[in-house]
Amino acid sequence: MSNTATLPADFADLAPFTDWALDTWRERYEKRLASSMDEMQAFYDAMMPRLTEILEHCDRFDLHDLPDEARNLLLLAFSLCEASFPVEAWRQPRVPDSGSADLEMVREPPL
Repeated sequence: MSNTATLPADFADLAPFTDWALDTWRERYEKRLASSMDEMQAFYDAMMPRLTEILEHCDRFDLHDLPDEARNLLLLAFSLCEASFPVEAWRQPRVPDSGSADLEMVREPPL
């Protein structure tokens, strides 16, 4: 996805963060590592208060038949999961004391 990802009209306020609507865990992980704490904090602050509303909106659809706008919202929620630990606990994009360790997901659940 890119900054051109569309969202449902009720979530237009989240449009500045559509660059977080990424298809794979690896893309979300790399976005986290490449983001500043200020960027992650802004994303977190915009998304967290709306998370219940986002999930309720997405729950109206079958997971395997999500409209593109709802799918983009769900991808933003996945990215919020990726950004939450750095914001809430670590105060840095990388896991503390992990050096140059890296993760590799062998298989990812389809969406």
